[in-house]
Amino acid sequence: MTSTKITQPTLTFEVRRRAPELIPPSGPTPHEFKKLSDIDDQEGLRFQIPLILFYPNSPATARLQDPARVIKEAVGKALVWYYPLAGRLREKEGRKLVVECTGDGIMFIEADADVSLDHFGEAPHPPFPLDELLFDVPGSSSVLDSPLILIQVTRLKCGGFILALRLNHTMADAQGLVQFMNAMAELARGANVPSILPVWERHHFAARDPPRVTCEHREYEEIDDLKGTIIPLDDMVHKSFFFGTEYVPIINEINFYAIGVFF
Repeated sequence: MTSTKITQPTLTFEVRRRAPELIPPSGPTPHEFKKLSDIDDQEGLRFQIPLILFYPNSPATARLQDPARVIKEAVGKALVWYYPLAGRLREKEGRKLVVECTGDGIMFIEADADVSLDHFGEAPHPPFPLDELLFDVPGSSSVLDSPLILIQVTRLKCGGFILALRLNHTMADAQGLVQFMNAMAELARGANVPSILPVWERHHFAARDPPRVTCEHREYEEIDDLKGTIIPLDDMVHKSFFFGTEYVPIINEINFYAIGVFF
């Protein structure tokens, strides 16, 4: 177990972490390769998404007894249905990505912090020790050949807890992550099967080989005369405008397209 003391201008607390462990699916899963679509494996999506959720002490959380144990068991159950998330990304010819469904599991960290949720205030603001509540396990942050999800559950002395996770963005977007977490919650409450089953079928978003253009793509047409279409950066001014709630109805009534303003 490791221990780190966090000090902020108004907040000081210590985080004690147990050794990271891999949580595999709790049941058998197929070993296979699944291709990612041409949308998923584009360069701009090859990164990790962090997320941190705060849960106060309540009758619902009190019934969990140990949130880390409950969440860890729920992860194993959910991975039976979402088994590609327990695999590892591999890069093939042409930098195309596939997920090898190895069943190795996701990275899980159990931790305790000697702080109450009230001490964080209404909303955390920089500087905030995210790295301590979502520890970057050495060797786990690569897009390729690494766990696709990392979860840290930190118990607080008030009875609440913090659930922080990191997701490989090539595998899912926010909606997909919410669906996986909902499945975890349902299985933790005793369900045998998630109410919404995952669907892979990413081949629908793969380019045809060879490519065949079947419709016009004006967004790729070259513009001969750019005069008047691009504002030089030197002529641009960055400024923020703050509107009170009383101005929202007025703004909503403005036809911005009619006056040539677009967002």
